[in-house]
Amino acid sequence: MPPVRLLAISGSLRAQSSNGSLLLAAQALAPAGVEVRIYGRLGDLPLFNPDLDEDPGPAAVIDLREQIRAADGVIVSSPEYAHGVPGAMKNGLDWLVGSGELVDKPVALWNASPSSTFAHAALLEILGVMSAVLPPQASIAIPLRRGMSAEEIAADPAFSEMIRAALSAFSSAAGRSVL
Repeated sequence: MPPVRLLAISGSLRAQSSNGSLLLAAQALAPAGVEVRIYGRLGDLPLFNPDLDEDPGPAAVIDLREQIRAADGVIVSSPEYAHGVPGAMKNGLDWLVGSGELVDKPVALWNASPSSTFAHAALLEILGVMSAVLPPQASIAIPLRRGMSAEEIAADPAFSEMIRAALSAFSSAAGRSVL
């Protein structure tokens, strides 16, 4: 049986972002039968412009769409900037509206700060309009300390348990149960 393939996207472009570290920890903690692949090209996407959204389209956009199509589910881990979704994350989602890769695709919302409520609510709205499936049991907010590495997150018993539980719930939502 092939593994459950999850594509993990950080809404932050910072090299050492907490949300990026959270996704790297998930990659390290993924149980057997779950593959977490990190998407690292959000900053390569051109600004959304419907005039550019023609066949074949920008290479970075084609890559994003192909990776999402190949995934059984998507994890979005996003910070909150000025009570909203970071521009790069919103831009990435805008490139997916008309092409439909997220229609009926399970999407889990993660963040590295429980105070990111405005961005979380905005992402729920945006992804709901895009017809993504948003299993609440697979979404988590982890109160990371600033600057925690993926290794530190994975080594923390409470954080690693939250991540494993979310991955297990998400694999079920993506159509296959793994433990």
